[in-house]
Amino acid sequence: MRTTALATVGLAAAAALALSGCAAGGGDESGDVTITYTNFISNDGNEENLQKIVDAFEEENPDITVDVTTLPYADYSTALQTDLAAGTVSDVFDIEYANYAQYQANGVLAELPVEDPDAYRQSVLDAYQTDGAQYALPSSFSTVVLFYNSDLFDAAGLEYPTTDWTWADEQAAAETLTDQAAGVWGDHQPVSFYEYYKVLAQNGGEFLDESGTKTAFNSPEGVEAAEWLVGKSGTVMPTIEEGQGTPDFDTKLFTDGKLGMLHTGIWMFGAFAELPFGWDIAVEPGNTEQASALFSNAVGVSAESDHVEAATKFAEFLTSSDVMVQARLDSGWELPATSDEAELSGYLDQGDPANRQAVFDSLEHVALPPVVAEGQQEMQDIMTEELVEAQSGRKSVEDALASAEERINAAIGG
Repeated sequence: MRTTALATVGLAAAAALALSGCAAGGGDESGDVTITYTNFISNDGNEENLQKIVDAFEEENPDITVDVTTLPYADYSTALQTDLAAGTVSDVFDIEYANYAQYQANGVLAELPVEDPDAYRQSVLDAYQTDGAQYALPSSFSTVVLFYNSDLFDAAGLEYPTTDWTWADEQAAAETLTDQAAGVWGDHQPVSFYEYYKVLAQNGGEFLDESGTKTAFNSPEGVEAAEWLVGKSGTVMPTIEEGQGTPDFDTKLFTDGKLGMLHTGIWMFGAFAELPFGWDIAVEPGNTEQASALFSNAVGVSAESDHVEAATKFAEFLTSSDVMVQARLDSGWELPATSDEAELSGYLDQGDPANRQAVFDSLEHVALPPVVAEGQQEMQDIMTEELVEAQSGRKSVEDALASAEERINAAIGG
């Protein structure tokens, strides 16, 4: 979700309410309680799946009723900021990881004493902790992996990607697979903020310094990571002039059988299910180390709720119960952040890709998006703009990173 001026006003107002004690956070409840939950995760096809979870919770907790509001993703951010500013935010509400730091820093989220932290996959749960305290619970996750066209690999006489592949292995395979005259490319990786912070981590670098308020990417590791990313353009992947960077360009290239390897998220499994050629996935290669991008949704409990205890109980059920896990796996509704491998065993047998285990292997070394309390969207946009300047040849990688460093530090107050 984008951070807008309305978002800033809303969070500031919410923080002011918290400091003034206008609405005291809830203590122990007695008697029947109704809590409210506003979400976007179930919109557009998963409303019934969410209702199954709510029904199971209410059956297990007959003294708690959950009043659900479901909004389209496109409308959710504005509605949430409006509710925060007005002091009418729901007891439980959805958040994305990219906005977690801003909400937590502004006092919007209640601290959550998690009854069973071992029920969650640790790397995903840790993403919503600040100074060792839990402020949100992960409801789902997805990762980015390396998709590959096994038919093209076979035709070229190449071994398939493995977990121990490095950038050098990927580059060598991409060069062999590329046949520009036939319109076949070896590799595709978007030139963007979201790819850069990840390849930076794969090269042992950091996007932000230890304070989290200044950039750290303009380093030898950062330059090498940027060169790896933009250097693919025109060599093993198409250029901007050839369409690279336009919406769905890489997806169409892959589905047309004209792309050997593609860096994208596991949310593409359904779209690739009926392809007329063989394909599979592997954990993305790294350079000095492995690092996989993790995207996650979560639920938080309002610090201003009058029913924090009941809301926390629902939040934990919504994100860790067996009912939730089964509902998600049965419907293909994103992956639950459960630590129970036995519960996930059915997911591994759902068909293409054959190597679904790579999804969970990718969680062993996670690269979370860098987040800041102010200027998140500006930071992302600036990084992408400067990388594209380097990709197009209008700037050197060194000049692009220097410009990005100056502009981002100004935007985030560093």
